[in-house]
Amino acid sequence: MNTADAIRERILELCHENNCTIHGLSVKSAMNQSTIRNFIDGKTKSIGIVTIKIICDGLGISLIDFFNKDVFKGVGANDDN
Repeated sequence: MNTADAIRERILELCHENNCTIHGLSVKSAMNQSTIRNFIDGKTKSIGIVTIKIICDGLGISLIDFFNKDVFKGVGANDDN
């Protein structure tokens, strides 16, 4: 799994944990829904750390909380995204 796939998986996991859709996440994060949706759907290949931080702020978690998951173990410098 590459970094982008791990981030996609984590965003969807957080939506599930918070009982919200991508739309609900965009509302909580005060972010355009298409920004998140295009990344989840693979139309946008990468997502910036500032965007991830905005998502985290909307959910009331830290970047450490976001990335401190098994899905990110093994994701490293050699992946494509």
